[in-house]
Amino acid sequence: MSVLEIKQNLSRLSARERREIQVYLHQLKRTTPAWKKATAQKIDAVKAGRFTTIETLESLHRRA
Repeated sequence: MSVLEIKQNLSRLSARERREIQVYLHQLKRTTPAWKKATAQKIDAVKAGRFTTIETLESLHRRA
């Protein structure tokens, strides 16, 4: 089945069915080695203190 055929079939689905497909694809993405590695790196960065606090974000948002 081609990508075009998949897109055409998806366009015929109900909103609920498309949401189910979306959830399924998101779950698939979360099982890839690349996703797991990126997530581990982000967790390590936070544990090392490399993150932005909510206070800093709020301050930046107020200035914008």
